[in-house]
Formats: sequence, C-alpha cells, structure tokens
Amino acid sequence: MSEKTEHEFTNRLIHETSPYLLQHAHNPVNWFPWGEEALQKAKDENKPILVSIGYSACHWCHVMERESFEDTTIARIMNERFVNIKIDREERPDIDQIYMSAVQAIAGNGGWPLNAFLTPEGEPFYGGTYFPPKRMYGRPSWADVLVSISKHWEENPETAKEQAKNLTQHIQQIGNISGKDTTLTPALLESAFTNALGTFDETYGGFGNPPKFLHTMELMTLLRFHKRSKNPKALELVEFTLRKMAEGGIYDQVGGGFSRYSTDARWLVPHFEKMLYDNALLSRVYLETYQVTKDEFYKKIAEEIFTYILRDMTSEKGGFFSAEDADSEGVEGKFYVWTPAEIESILGKEDAENFNEFFDVSESGNFEHQNILNIKISLEEFAKQKSMSVADFEKFLSDSKAKLFEVREKRIRPGLDDKILVSWNGMMLYSFIQGYNILRNETYLEVAKKNADFLLENLTNGKFLYRTHKDGKSHLNAYLQDYSKFGLALVELFSATGEKKYLDKAKSLASTMIEEFWDEESKTFYLTGKSHEKLIVRSKDIYDGAVPSGNSVALDFLLRLHVLTGNEKFRAIGQKGLENIAEVAGKYSSSFGYVLMASDFAMDSPKEIVILGEQNEEFLTKLYADFYPNKVVVLADEISEELAQEIPLLEGRTKIGDKTTAFVCENFICKLPVTEVADFVKQLD
Repeated sequence: MSEKTEHEFTNRLIHETSPYLLQHAHNPVNWFPWGEEALQKAKDENKPILVSIGYSACHWCHVMERESFEDTTIARIMNERFVNIKIDREERPDIDQIYMSAVQAIAGNGGWPLNAFLTPEGEPFYGGTYFPPKRMYGRPSWADVLVSISKHWEENPETAKEQAKNLTQHIQQIGNISGKDTTLTPALLESAFTNALGTFDETYGGFGNPPKFLHTMELMTLLRFHKRSKNPKALELVEFTLRKMAEGGIYDQVGGGFSRYSTDARWLVPHFEKMLYDNALLSRVYLETYQVTKDEFYKKIAEEIFTYILRDMTSEKGGFFSAEDADSEGVEGKFYVWTPAEIESILGKEDAENFNEFFDVSESGNFEHQNILNIKISLEEFAKQKSMSVADFEKFLSDSKAKLFEVREKRIRPGLDDKILVSWNGMMLYSFIQGYNILRNETYLEVAKKNADFLLENLTNGKFLYRTHKDGKSHLNAYLQDYSKFGLALVELFSATGEKKYLDKAKSLASTMIEEFWDEESKTFYLTGKSHEKLIVRSKDIYDGAVPSGNSVALDFLLRLHVLTGNEKFRAIGQKGLENIAEVAGKYSSSFGYVLMASDFAMDSPKEIVILGEQNEEFLTKLYADFYPNKVVVLADEISEELAQEIPLLEGRTKIGDKTTAFVCENFICKLPVTEVADFVKQLD
C-alpha cells in the first residue's frame, strides 16, 4: 500500500508536476509514474501492468477516481495483483496514442479514462474506458474486471502474451498512409467543401451529430476554399456555425471562452471544461472570418476569448495554462449556471426580466433545474422588440454581464490545470500574433513576445525542447507537435516584429525536427524523436482532430520557412509530405483539416511581401485588413549583407528615398516597389 503521511496515503505521484497526477497522489492505490522503476517491478514480480490514462479536465476521470481509486478495498486488489501506472495524456501523448489504439481495437471505441492492461514488457492484452464500482450501465464493475484480468494472467499467461503480441502488431500498422502521391490542386478544397455539405447541420450549424465538437480546421479550410472559389455557400456555412456557437451555452456568455464540446445539437449544454487549444483555434477562425466579412461580431468574440485567456489562463511570467475543469465543488457546470432569483438579486427586477428573456433564463431551467445562458434571438431583433436602440441594448448587456461576472468571481472556481505545454502554447501564441496583426492591438504583441521569450528561456534545452513546465520545473522530451507548433509561431512572430532571434530559433527547431522526427521512407514525421525512450511502437501523428496533427503543422512550418530562408530541404520535405497525404486528405477531409490548409499554401507561390522602413503602420493595417492566408511578410529597416544572405527576399531591396517602401512578389514575378499605401493595396489584389 501507499506509505502513510499527514494524508492517510501518499504514493510516488507526489513527486510529479502534472496537476492530474497530483490529484491521485493521495489515493490508496500505489500509483507509479511511467518509468523504469514501475516497468522493472512488473518484470521482477511477473505482474501485469495497469496503465490508467486521463487528464485533469476529464469529468469521468474524476468520477472513476472518487468511486474506485479512493476505495481501499478496490485499491487493495489493484496493489496486490498489478503494477499500477497513472499517466497524464497531455504530458505523454505517445503513450496515450499507443494504448488508445489498443483499446479501440479491443472495444471498438475509446475515450478517457483509459485503462489498459499490459504484459510486463508493456504490450497490451485487454483494456477499456470507464468502469463503475458496481455492475451498471451495461458495464462490469471495476473490481470484477480486475479479478477477471488477474485470473486470466495467472491461469493463461501464454494466451495473454499471444493476444498482446497480435495487438501490438496491429498497432504498429496504424498511421501508415497508403495513398499515392497526388499533385496539390484546388480540387482538394472543393472535395472538402462537398464533404462538409454532407454533414452540415442546417438548423444549428456545425457538423455531424451530438456530441458536437468544434471542427475549427474544417471552418478554416472552408474560408480558404471561399477565397479561391468565391462560392458564397462556403462562407455561409462558416458564418452560420460561428454565430450559433457564440450564441450557445458552449460559449461562456459572462466570462468569454469556449467549452470543449456540446452534448446536444444546438450548442446549449457543453461539457464545461475549457481547453487552451480550443480557444487558440477558435480565436483564430473568428479573426479570419472578421477579415473576410468585416463584421464586428466576429472581432468581438475573438477579443473576448483573448480577454478570458489573459485573465484566467496566463501565468505571471507569460506562459499559458492548459485547461479549466468542468467541475467545481464536485458538480459539473456549477460555476457557470444561474437561477432567475440570483439574477434578479444582482440586476433588480426590471433589468433581470429583460436579461433573462434575452438569455433564455427560466424557473424550470435548461440544465438540471438551473440555467446555462444562451441566446435564441438576435441582439438587433430583441432591441427592436423592446423599443431600444441597438447601442443602448448593447450597453445594457455589457453592464449586466459585468455585474454577474463580479458575483461569479466569488464562487469556488473549477480546477485549473496550470501546466504549460509547448505545443498548446505555440497555438495560442500564433493566435495572439494574429490578433495583433489583424486588430493592431499592441497589447497582443506584448503578450506574444512575453510568451515566446518565456518558452525560449524555460523550455529549450540546447537544440531540443522540453514538453512541459510547472512550478519552475521543465521536463519530459518534447514531441513533434511541440517543435512544429512553436516553430510556426516563431515564424509568424518574426514576420510581425522583424526580430531575427525568432527566425533563428525557428530555423534551429526545423533542423532538429527533421533530424529527429522525419521518416524519408514513409514521407511522414514520427510523433517521437530518435532520442526518445523506446516504446513498443513508434507512432505517427497524422490525423487532425481536436488539434492539428504535428505532421500537418510541420509541413506547413517548413514550407513557410523555406520562403523566408530559401532552404531547399525545407521545401522538398514540406512538398512531398503534403503530396504523399493529399489523396487521403481529399477523401477524408474532416480528419485532415490542417493538411488542407497547408496544401492551400503549397498549391501556388505565396505572396512575398517586404516592407522597409520603421513608419510601416499604415501599410500593415491595410495588409492585414483583408484575408490573405498565403503570404510571407518580412519587416526591416536597414538591410545588411549578412541579413540579405540569410533572407533572400531582402536581397537587393532598398528604400526609395527615405520613405517606407513596400515590395510585393507573387508567382515568381515582382511588382514595382511602392511608397504609397493606396498603390500597395492595389498590388495586393
């Protein structure tokens, strides 16, 4: 059993930094972190290994902990019969991917909590997701599963090992793309549009059936298809979805920020956890849609997401935290819901009536007899019904929400997962840079530079990166997604600032990424580097799901970096990597949204834009006012010979007179340099 301290039990997880692992540090289960000690113990004692995987914002992970892992009787069974390993899937996506693939093969589906049973050599032979403490929901009890698996191992070890061997061979085949090399053409995006039409929800927006996820990369692909084709339906799908989501309960109407997914078709009842990566991607798609439409609604939502991230998800030193839990005080959604009486006590009777009517608040409620704020009627239509001006009603809503927010801040908050992951930080960093570029808000640039500098100072280890940071400690080998997403953000930060240190680090990360992760034979990147510990499978990170895959971002990163540096190796790997995956991506576009975005960039020669001179604000305002996703921008004042050698786009460029001068090239043709903003805008079109 776990040793006794001031808590009744304390296990080895007490020495970890992951908030999820620390939540289990005082379980009676003798948990180990993944590592040599646990793996060797299993071999020495010839015990099967239980690997239990989850993450801090996972509701059913918390449920299973309370029901089973805190139960001393169940813990005794686990401790006597297994070596028990707890894993935070966000820290160890490599282990999660291997055993998730195994459970999906065994059970036909997967999810978290994920519980896999392994041989002492780490090969899986059985697994599942949530198991209740007693037989219910058509599932066996956790104790029954434990006893059954233990008995199977003791009585039929060779059968279990054979099952494990076969399952491991199956997992090794996953992630291999068998398509033929395909030329990148706009037909890929048209195929994605056709696929999106087939699953689009005409009533509530979004794609597919509940639970409804956010599909941000599909939306961004549609924006790129619309840019090329001018097909109004593509933009209509994006706008309709973004409005419905922002009006739903999945969006925090009081504090900003989106939850992870909706349990219903109309975006009303979310799973209340808020993830950094979702809000990074959503702020980006709302900003891009604002560029396309010039509709202030999308700008407002992006700004509210940024406000939420800065207020609740940013460390003093500039790192971005990972997630906020769904539960507070052990109750899902408790922090976010309201009763009419509460709102009346805050706003007064008359104002509460208007507020409650607009936000669908009723005595019967829409979630366990309480209310998730959501909007069923447009602001303009409601103001008209109430004989109010839109401006007056907007002010009323803003003032009222501020009052509710002040009261809500006194509630017990959901748990915060305050670990800082490089890949998710890279995504949020990229979005803040876009926020600065598009909205010209200097605060967003300051935030971006502070975050990048924090990561460079605390999560780099020579040419390598660490994966995670918390409480002053950085550790674990970084993955492909960390190198590619941070690298891409650094390219964008160089374009926004002209500060060469960001470009230099991006080039260094790209070289390490190729050396460590690239597989020439399959024309894809591995999830783990050559220097990583050896696991039973070396996985690939191919599919774009809730986040872009490391592979697709890596290819985009290299192609953009090639335009800046002229490094032919970057271009060759990026191009052949996309051509290798394009056929499959066109067919299964919902699983390859970022591949299609990167392919859109690679199809044509991007716009190459150089702006020389410090007085460049008017040029930049016009450049980012419209949606030009396929461009590379370089800002400079004085160009040295050394700088021109490193960035070929600067070669031979000089200012006209002493004026800020812009250069626009595309399809291997350069237009005349211009000093007037109006002439620059004409060249962009």
